[in-house]
Amino acid sequence: MEYRELKPDNLAEASSLIWIVFSQYVAPGYSQEGIDTFRKFIQPEEIEILLESGRFFISGCFDGEKLVGVIAMRDHSHISLLFVNKAYHGRGIAKALFSEALKKCVQRKSEIGEISVNSSPYAVEIYIKLGFEVTGQQATKDGITFVPMKKMVSL
Repeated sequence: MEYRELKPDNLAEASSLIWIVFSQYVAPGYSQEGIDTFRKFIQPEEIEILLESGRFFISGCFDGEKLVGVIAMRDHSHISLLFVNKAYHGRGIAKALFSEALKKCVQRKSEIGEISVNSSPYAVEIYIKLGFEVTGQQATKDGITFVPMKKMVSL
């Protein structure tokens, strides 16, 4: 497995992977508004705008040439996306993606303190395994249902 930051020419593949995994695991618990909101957020052109802002990066895990997992971070302190291809679940890819992203965050921002995520209800247990804790009640905004979580980071 190889982990590297994604470039604009990888964004269509990343968007497709995210959409497939989202559709399998997260979308069944969402309203149509939430599904539509999420679909718009992961469009390659939308991700590219975020990348150009300098406040966002996205990294991937590749099995050969195949993209099998992605993580996106905002402001070097918030996980915006973390998705792994179903066939690769249980192999530590989410943990490795998070570890690689955390290294990048520390390189770019010397003081982090904590990493936050608004987890889908489906992924709460995954984030707990990564050392996150629930910090608030489940909520819904723009149809997106989430559980706020954070992980303290010591440098």
